[in-house]
Amino acid sequence: MKKCYNNDLRSTSSCAACKLLKRRCIPNCIFAPHFRADEPKKFAKVHKVFGASNVSKILNEVPEEHREDTVNSLSYEAEARLRDPVYGCIGAVVLLQRRMFQLQHDLALARARLAHYKASSLHTNTNNVVTANINTDDNGLFGLDDHNTVSITNMINLCGEELISSDQLSQSDIGVYNTTDFGQVPDLLPL
Repeated sequence: MKKCYNNDLRSTSSCAACKLLKRRCIPNCIFAPHFRADEPKKFAKVHKVFGASNVSKILNEVPEEHREDTVNSLSYEAEARLRDPVYGCIGAVVLLQRRMFQLQHDLALARARLAHYKASSLHTNTNNVVTANINTDDNGLFGLDDHNTVSITNMINLCGEELISSDQLSQSDIGVYNTTDFGQVPDLLPL
């Protein structure tokens, strides 16, 4: 025989709450939809931590559409409190927050290392590209103009990609440097 409660069918047997409290389960029992007869431990834990009357008051204050979530929350908190009587679910929350901060820190370190490796790889690749792209003139000199000088902007253009944007270079950076500034021997330069 089935009784109808809140458009749900439930058996005539008492809910887990009424069984534990050793009372007759009434048709409009507030515990019946959430603490089924086949889940006696669920209500036992909630009752042990919060008490049946407090759970009843909480469920009466919550709208029906949120009661299932409320019962799940109470059940989780009760289990956590029984596992850790001092901190309860706060201990689990703090542990998860600490783990999250550690993972965020690890992610930031990994991103920094990746940026460092990309930058050093770009620098290595740029050196290789500059070496490969500089043509020698008839005298065997590398990338020198008619005045035996090399400009930074020419070196950047030889790389094939702009390492520093032009607005970041000051006028003194764009200046022309004598090849002796780069360590070449002056007597190798043509006269």
